[in-house]
Amino acid sequence: MFRSRYMPCGECGASVDRADVSLHECTPERLADYQMFELRDDVAQLETRMRRYLATAAGRFESWLAARHVRGGA
Repeated sequence: MFRSRYMPCGECGASVDRADVSLHECTPERLADYQMFELRDDVAQLETRMRRYLATAAGRFESWLAARHVRGGA
């Protein structure tokens, strides 16, 4: 079986040369991009889940309470 010279970093997903694994440092930007990539399904469903929650009694109460707070009635 063919073994690649590169492997993905488990933290940031970057392609790292196996010979230089100890020299690799994850950049904050790369870490954030990789974490967002891993969460892409959750992010895509956020609006649907939020609408579903806001349709419940608890969600309607939260909406009412937030509107009251914004108007200065809290």
